[in-house]
Amino acid sequence: MSKFTHLDGAGQVHMVDVTEKQPTVRSATARGFVRCSDAVMAALRDNSVPKGDVFALARVAGIAGAKKCAELLPLAHIIGVHGASIDVSLEADGVAISATVRTADRTGVEMEALTAVSIAALNVVDMVKGLDKSVAIERVELIAKTGGKSGAWYRPGFAPADAE
Repeated sequence: MSKFTHLDGAGQVHMVDVTEKQPTVRSATARGFVRCSDAVMAALRDNSVPKGDVFALARVAGIAGAKKCAELLPLAHIIGVHGASIDVSLEADGVAISATVRTADRTGVEMEALTAVSIAALNVVDMVKGLDKSVAIERVELIAKTGGKSGAWYRPGFAPADAE
């Protein structure tokens, strides 16, 4: 078994020290999906969700989620979130969410992008649960990351044409 990076010599959990690493430009993109019933879809289409503008609040919640990531995940480093873009769109059977987070820091922003999508999705659920409690969050996943020592990574099928 390989050495665990977040355990010290005595087997105690610790935060990895990234002090000596040089900041580099990094980005990560994640996506998720909120499956909705026909009734919820109709309310989203005609903008009649009683709590208000679901998409605007999901975008703001996603940005806030990216910025709060280190508060939620005990071993995540506090980093500067220098850019966060949250896209929310209506599909045939639910709401698609994607988030791209950027930084120039010592560690990556994969967890920030995943947190942004997760919090945006939770916000969608909160906004529509009064219409139908069966709404479900699905497929929260990282689809791309760039920068840092490990370089670029793309989920199969998501690499840009010039990266293939």
